[in-house]
Amino acid sequence: MIILQTDGLTKRFGALIAVDDFTIAIPEGEVFGLLGPNGAGKTTVLKMLTTLLPPSAGHASVGGFDVVRQAGAVRRIIGYVPQMISADGNLSGYENLLIFAKLYDIPRRELRQRIQDALALMGLTAAGNNLVKTYSGGMVRRLEMAQSMLHRPRVLFLDEPTVGLDPAARHLVWEHIQQLQRDFGDTILVTTHLMEEADILCQRVAIMHHGTVRAIGAPKELKASLGQPDATLDDVFMHYAGDTLDAGGRFRDIRRQRRVARRLG
Repeated sequence: MIILQTDGLTKRFGALIAVDDFTIAIPEGEVFGLLGPNGAGKTTVLKMLTTLLPPSAGHASVGGFDVVRQAGAVRRIIGYVPQMISADGNLSGYENLLIFAKLYDIPRRELRQRIQDALALMGLTAAGNNLVKTYSGGMVRRLEMAQSMLHRPRVLFLDEPTVGLDPAARHLVWEHIQQLQRDFGDTILVTTHLMEEADILCQRVAIMHHGTVRAIGAPKELKASLGQPDATLDDVFMHYAGDTLDAGGRFRDIRRQRRVARRLG
């Protein structure tokens, strides 16, 4: 069953075409990756699919609901973890989840159990009553995933979930993403510019370059398409996106990433 579908999805900002004719179909239960450097259009795609930005052209649906005409219905069935930190450091992990549970209108009789289950799922039970500002970067990311899962969404959107994390924390977040998909069969759309992350997490990926999809398929298939022994996903990316791309990103992107990294510690 196709749970997320786009047809010619396009976003313009004046003369700039940030996303151009983006067309994909994601079946239920798949972990799908959007790959590309900063400025490729990944986050803009996610913002359109999560109803935060209206498309300039084309159509998109999530769970059968149109992202423009049925935005409220879309929001009820999705979870979203943005790049920027959404947890409040001056509250405990439990208190952060309590606020989100109330925003999601979770029945009062279910609040405590839902929060305890979410903390346990993300390995945060022991830290649930600690202030979030004492958490490590990986713990903050896991708390944000717990927030996004409280209302049991059908589709989870993760925008560069490991940006600013050290390797150990990054691998721990990967393990929890895999656990979510394995235990609950969640459909997950994740953006990243880390090829290793995509290779480990995703059943299929789309490689974006200047707002367009240049290649789409399973990582193994894309590597085999190069016809080179021991080809990596980095090789695939360089082949389809080119080696002249400024992978360092724009000033605004770099500043944002450094700010997130500082807050994650």
